[in-house]
Amino acid sequence: MDLPFLWNTARELIAGVPLMFQLVSLSLALGLVLATLVALVRLSPWPVLSGVAYGYVYVFRGTPLLVQVFLIYYGLGQFEWIRESFLWIFLRQPYWCAILALTLNTGAYGSEIIRGGLQAVPWGQVEAGRACGMSGWLLFRRITLPIAVRQALPAYGNEMILMVKATSLASIITMLEITGIAQRLISQTYRAIEILLVAGAIYLLINFLLTRAVKALEHWLSPHLRDAPAPVLPNAALVH
Repeated sequence: MDLPFLWNTARELIAGVPLMFQLVSLSLALGLVLATLVALVRLSPWPVLSGVAYGYVYVFRGTPLLVQVFLIYYGLGQFEWIRESFLWIFLRQPYWCAILALTLNTGAYGSEIIRGGLQAVPWGQVEAGRACGMSGWLLFRRITLPIAVRQALPAYGNEMILMVKATSLASIITMLEITGIAQRLISQTYRAIEILLVAGAIYLLINFLLTRAVKALEHWLSPHLRDAPAPVLPNAALVH
């Protein structure tokens, strides 16, 4: 094993981490706003709006992200009205095309996670809040939202991890994040195994830190579980 080569490779690949973080943070932030809006529309009593939201979720969950990136990067430029609009300032750049594709994709998946979290709020908790005189936004902020966030956080943590890995697809539209730099190094050195192993280790480390952060946030949002006693097994369960 060529340790100096692995070390130099790691140093070059780490140069793509800031771009990867930009793609992840922007797409997750915009996707969270989009996912919340879509989830609320899905739960609304208006069938037309709910149907449109369902169609968006169905399309972006049912097609590969790779296809979505290609369609946005190569396909939108085929429309003359887009090229002549202000949108072309952004859509002609691979950076914003990658952001748009990742945002729309995570918005579709995240909307289902948020919708599930909102529907998982126990009705008794809502009734208790109403009995205390809460209603409208106060009830949503004090009761519904905190419980829904705790319910949805583990699944949304998985979505965050998937988005970190999905940024590697930005390399196919000339983005030099971690995978893009790895492909360039492979074309220069033809040492694919070592380079891909180092790239995989960097992704693994980033996702490990991300899972620790999500777990810490989940612990902070669940004060009622911090000091809960460990479950006591019945005597029968201790007998093999």
